[in-house]
Amino acid sequence: MSNQKSVSLIGAGLVGSLLSIYLAKRGYKVDVFERRTDMRKNRISAGRSINLALSDRGLRGLDGIGIGDEIRKIMIPMYGRAIHNLDGTHVFQPYGKDGQAINSVSRGGINMKLMDLAETHLNVKINFNEFCTGIDLKKGVSSFKNEATKITSEFQSDLIFGTDGAFSAARLSAMLSNDRFEYKQTYIEHGYKELTIPAGPNGEFLIEKNALHIWPRKNFMMIALPNMDGSFTCTLFMPFKGENSFENLKTREQVQLFFDTILSDTVPLMPTLLDDFIANPVSSLVTVKCFPWTFEDKLALIGDAAHAIVPFYGQGMNCGFEDCVVLNELIDKHKENWTDVFSEYQLLRKKDGDAVADLALNNFIEMRDKTADPNFLLQKKIEAWFSSKHPDKWIPQYTMVTYRPDIRYSTALIEGDRQNKIMQDVMASLPGIMDKWDTEEVEQAILKKLKK
Repeated sequence: MSNQKSVSLIGAGLVGSLLSIYLAKRGYKVDVFERRTDMRKNRISAGRSINLALSDRGLRGLDGIGIGDEIRKIMIPMYGRAIHNLDGTHVFQPYGKDGQAINSVSRGGINMKLMDLAETHLNVKINFNEFCTGIDLKKGVSSFKNEATKITSEFQSDLIFGTDGAFSAARLSAMLSNDRFEYKQTYIEHGYKELTIPAGPNGEFLIEKNALHIWPRKNFMMIALPNMDGSFTCTLFMPFKGENSFENLKTREQVQLFFDTILSDTVPLMPTLLDDFIANPVSSLVTVKCFPWTFEDKLALIGDAAHAIVPFYGQGMNCGFEDCVVLNELIDKHKENWTDVFSEYQLLRKKDGDAVADLALNNFIEMRDKTADPNFLLQKKIEAWFSSKHPDKWIPQYTMVTYRPDIRYSTALIEGDRQNKIMQDVMASLPGIMDKWDTEEVEQAILKKLKK
């Protein structure tokens, strides 16, 4: 389809690069403006994890532009959580059934492939070092300052998309120029620091390759995701202040004692632990909720610019890619009537953006506090057993979020909360359930609750 409309995308990250391809395939003239330098030419350290968890919602977005199979070649499936307890014991908790997995992928690797693919379209141009300083919605004009040359410029287009992340300049411009813009930015008390488990001497993985590793320690935790080179990227999530916090780990001696005492099985695996801990920054974790997402039929926020979330459900990238899928479907549905496209996009995705933010915060508590709790593990075992017997009546919340892109995040949140209440009631009402968890008595108790 030939279409002469021009589009400005503010941000060439994961979502911006993917959206540029969807729009380019429709014939739009797309100019992408990225504040950073070209990551394909310059190594960028932004304090963000070098690998992410890609699941079915995100893969659906990549498949939509024909790059899914290429990404599958560079991702490592993780079939469950490998829990590392304080006493040194290990427990493996499968994510789903029939080999279901989430996938560890390189953030930069996907981003660079998406930019490469975008630039194969003659109607796409990516402009680097361009910081958005403002947007005139009436005129459809975006203003920029080049971070390298300091030269300012203006660019006019028919449509503008803010795809520039949690601290979006596009969103800020819309906020300052629109009355009654609702905005809520919330930080959790935890920050994060990245560490590394390198590959073995022959490039081998030193711990289980196909698992997301978690060291749950109640008020803090560490996780590790595998990389293609045999290493693991570790992320330590801890409070900024208080006992067992970053403020109390300032010296090499303090760090060594902390790890020897509480994360002892990681110490032999991390020869550069002390150097990495001292050198790497502590970064914060923010949730952003805002409304509206669309303005004057000119500007739409998408991805983290609309709904930044904490990383504990592994859905940030997946949700942003799903935004692109939904938007693409709405363009077809409304035959490129952008007033209707923007209106329904906002109506649909705002509800799901808020839901996935709540899901992510809830999953932090689960990963940090509950994955080593026997009662929680029993509940999950019962849920999996019951779901296998009654798949039409019970889909676990994790399955809905991770493996069922046909189920909305908002539905998964509501239904998951309902299921959790049922399970809590059943477990409290049946003494000795641990010894009879897979019996008809338990099955009937759940079925009775479901009918209410």
